[in-house]
Amino acid sequence: MRKKTFAAAALLAAASLTLTACGSGDDSDSPVSVVSEEAGSDKAATVLDKPFEKPDLVLTDTSGEKYDLREQTKGRPTLIYFGYTHCPDVCPLTMNNIAVAKKQLTKAQQDELRIVFVTTDPDRDTPKALGTWLKGIDSQVVGLTGDFDTIQAGARTLGISIEPPHKDKNGKIVSTHGTQVVAFSPKTDGGYVLYGEDATVDDYTKDLPKLIKGENP
Repeated sequence: MRKKTFAAAALLAAASLTLTACGSGDDSDSPVSVVSEEAGSDKAATVLDKPFEKPDLVLTDTSGEKYDLREQTKGRPTLIYFGYTHCPDVCPLTMNNIAVAKKQLTKAQQDELRIVFVTTDPDRDTPKALGTWLKGIDSQVVGLTGDFDTIQAGARTLGISIEPPHKDKNGKIVSTHGTQVVAFSPKTDGGYVLYGEDATVDDYTKDLPKLIKGENP
């Protein structure tokens, strides 16, 4: 087993390499995480020896109610992803991959798991819009929206970069964001596993039972 220490920018680069949803990262040279890596490993999961702290976020869910992320996912296996409903590729693919894998779990495991989708485009992703979009993927997913600056700050604590939505050269509004899925342990509430956008249904299907127990995938 080898251990590598990554600066934040390097960790981000390893977790999300391509597409429109990559962020600028953190310019700090201070190591933020140590990653245990098996030689020759082709695992989709990156296990952190120094987990991320769960973001202190109080946002609005699809019912229009306040949702305290830390309080309402405490002691639960939780996957968190930052994205937006108008995304043409990575966001729906990522969420659908997780949703399909989740269906392979037992009913008890499905009820235990918390999947949280936090919008990076809150002006368009109202509670109603989020609810409609997520209903087509998995009605149990928690959709959260709110003030952009609050969301951006929360994502930053996980090393995920989010830029304010802007118009591209064709006049289309796009949201540039990191594409990591962060898994939080039910034992410690720490974000100890990262998945990049290349993680497949099979990867999540294989790993979810372990993540639900707070084990390393």
